Amino acid sequence: MSLKFAYWVPNVSGGLVISKIPQKTGWTFEDNARYAKQAEEAGFEYALLQTRFIASYGAENQLEAITLASALAAVTTKLKLIAAVLPGLWHPGPIAKAISTLDEISKGRAAVNVVSGWFKGEFYGYGEPWLDHDERYRRSEEFIRVLKQLWTEEETSFRGDFYRINGAPLKPKPEVLPPVFQGGNSFAARQMAARVSDWYFMNGNTADGFRKQIAEVNQLAAEHQRRLKFGVNAFVIVRDTEEEAKRVLRDIIRYADEEAVEGFRSQVQFAGKASPEMEGMWANSNFDDLVQYNDGFKTGLIGTAEQVADRIIELKKIGVNLILTGFLHYDEDIRIFGEKVIPLVRAKEAALLSAAAQ
Repeated sequence: MSLKFAYWVPNVSGGLVISKIPQKTGWTFEDNARYAKQAEEAGFEYALLQTRFIASYGAENQLEAITLASALAAVTTKLKLIAAVLPGLWHPGPIAKAISTLDEISKGRAAVNVVSGWFKGEFYGYGEPWLDHDERYRRSEEFIRVLKQLWTEEETSFRGDFYRINGAPLKPKPEVLPPVFQGGNSFAARQMAARVSDWYFMNGNTADGFRKQIAEVNQLAAEHQRRLKFGVNAFVIVRDTEEEAKRVLRDIIRYADEEAVEGFRSQVQFAGKASPEMEGMWANSNFDDLVQYNDGFKTGLIGTAEQVADRIIELKKIGVNLILTGFLHYDEDIRIFGEKVIPLVRAKEAALLSAAAQ
């Protein structure tokens, strides 16, 4: 299977790094319509829309994910749109209907990313209870089970600890069953992925870190006779020379918004260390890592196009199926990635396939 490429939709202001360095990245519908068309032309297959409701850490403005995904569906033809949703602030019944509607608008290009929640302020602000770490994942698992039942069964009845559904229909059904994505580093997240999700997103990491996560989730999934696909987060800096790319990274970190990064650190490390084994997302991230929201620098897609393509192929070899990219300057960097990196990756994939056949 060829590697898939996705990009973070900047539907939240402030760009993809918590830095005062200039970023040529907008957040409006007009900006995102332009990026979606550019990404589609460049060879990206997926776009992930974030879910955020309250301003934090430089993200003063937020566009809701499903609403924007529907608008982007109308101006694209191939891009699969992954809308992030947050159990606890959303009920699975209306979300199943909204994603089914997105599927209708997009002609089968809808997907959902179920986010179990790390930002306590959103729940507090909207007057919803903040659950303990593993309870949030138990709720998310029920949420996904309800989604899938509504999308596939004529009528759905469900009795869980968090949701009750009483003979509810849903029409129209999705033309294509929307794949369910999720992230999370904790054991509870991996167990949930193994039981109910289709894709498992991983924060930025080393090759060894990714290899360990993939092996653990695969083992857990095998116990349920299931198989998952794996995506990795990466912040991409492609320049003519390795030194130029590394200089951009140094500048991003040097001009980091320290107050905002520290605020983000206090929130996410509380969330990460709240897992019983103290290994949730961001539990081991340092200041530099957190300048990019999802540890994207760690993945190492920083250098020349050839170096970045080689690194991507190494990720493919250890079982990665999708690269989720973020950029500093979206107008420029999406085009550069499409023109310089994706063709190299495709050529290297073809060479791997040829070598395996001999």
